[in-house]
Amino acid sequence: MDDKENLSEMIYYILGILHLILFCWAFYNILYFGVKPSKSLSWILITFFFPFLGAFCFIIFGINRRKIKFFELKETKKRKNYIQKSFNSDKNSNITILDNIKQKKIAQLIYNNTNVIVEDNNEVILLKNGEETFNAMFKAIKNAKKFIHLQYFIIENGEILSKIIKLLEEKRKENVEVRILYDTIGSFSLKKKTKKKLKEIGAEIYPETPFKFGSFLFSLNFRNHRKIAIIDNEIGFTGGVNISDEYITKDTDLGIWQDTHLEIKGSTVNSIHKSFLKDFYYATDQDLSKNEKYTTVTKIKGNTKLQIVSGGPDYEQSVVMQQYLSFINLAEKNICVLNPYFIPTFSILEAFKIASLSGVNVTLLLPKKSDSKIAMYSMYSYFESLLKANVNIYLRDDFSHSKVIFIDDEIASVGSTNFDCRSFEHNYEINAIIFDKKITSEIRSEFDERKELATKIDLETFRNRSIKQKTLERLCRFFSPLL
Repeated sequence: MDDKENLSEMIYYILGILHLILFCWAFYNILYFGVKPSKSLSWILITFFFPFLGAFCFIIFGINRRKIKFFELKETKKRKNYIQKSFNSDKNSNITILDNIKQKKIAQLIYNNTNVIVEDNNEVILLKNGEETFNAMFKAIKNAKKFIHLQYFIIENGEILSKIIKLLEEKRKENVEVRILYDTIGSFSLKKKTKKKLKEIGAEIYPETPFKFGSFLFSLNFRNHRKIAIIDNEIGFTGGVNISDEYITKDTDLGIWQDTHLEIKGSTVNSIHKSFLKDFYYATDQDLSKNEKYTTVTKIKGNTKLQIVSGGPDYEQSVVMQQYLSFINLAEKNICVLNPYFIPTFSILEAFKIASLSGVNVTLLLPKKSDSKIAMYSMYSYFESLLKANVNIYLRDDFSHSKVIFIDDEIASVGSTNFDCRSFEHNYEINAIIFDKKITSEIRSEFDERKELATKIDLETFRNRSIKQKTLERLCRFFSPLL
């Protein structure tokens, strides 16, 4: 009996030493390479109070791979090498076509991070929901003559996908090329027989982050969250809409999802297409960017100025977070945000408070319910400090998946980026910055209509929420680094 007890004690002792070593290693990396105090503290507590599991989660989700080159994944290196070879440009930023210093500062920031210039000669159509988006896409696909390129975080079986497959089958009979990219985790439910059907009709379909030996960590934590459709390099679609029936059916707990998307014609379509071609190369090792068929710019007589923001872990800077920060910091009159997952970093949170306390009218229009309980309660945990800083927060009854921010009724951003650490640090995202008062005014009108139907949160009332609610908020906020 004594031998068993001694053995048990020895095992506990060894496990305790291993846990301490792992915790000290994690603590060192958090201390020297962590970038956000709140996130760093969460990881310290997680790695200490959850032996081994906490360290495992930190290795997958928490290591700052931008700063610690030893942990840089081979897929990220591949992406960086491709960007250096294919995206360095001798062109200048083209910011002289913009109207004021504010616009020029934002555009220069994006150019310095990504080498993507501001383009004029564009036409932009604002698509306010899934029905408008899919109808416009169906029309564009029907008129395709050369190629159709689709890239989505979520592609789900259902009525929408069935219509798209039928259209693609017709276009393949006309020898129109079809290429499709999907995210492994986001499109996890996509059926094998559906992928087989697409291949049978002649479409090329590839996962962007497949689970395979040597890239498991990359696949699990680095997701491609972009939503892109390119037709003949003449028409481009981007925004928040995935290929899913959630946008057309009420048969869900959240009802029909509302989302904002853009239909773009003109020179900027090529900037969106470059993002697709880059991801297609990563997924297949096929470099289509050398073929003029896929890179020839279609010129039109539009007058909307656009700049594409394509960010992710393959850039040295957190491009999309810096874009959002520049919007907040440069706003002079108002900031309006429409986003489903508002879990701000420390710098974003402080920027909103500083802007509001400086006299800028800050309004957040957020969904009351969410498809993620953890994200919802974590979002609520930030409200009190924002309300104290005079930030206006409205909760809408319907579920909005839109990712929109606009400032001073003159500059807007529509894209795939949420206000959370995952979008800022781990996901591959794409946004379109619109330097146009007319389009921004359309977005403002839609925003105000939705706001009128929403409920404004009062600070004193919010303070009186239940202890249970407050506890859930704090617990979910604690685990927000894992979201």
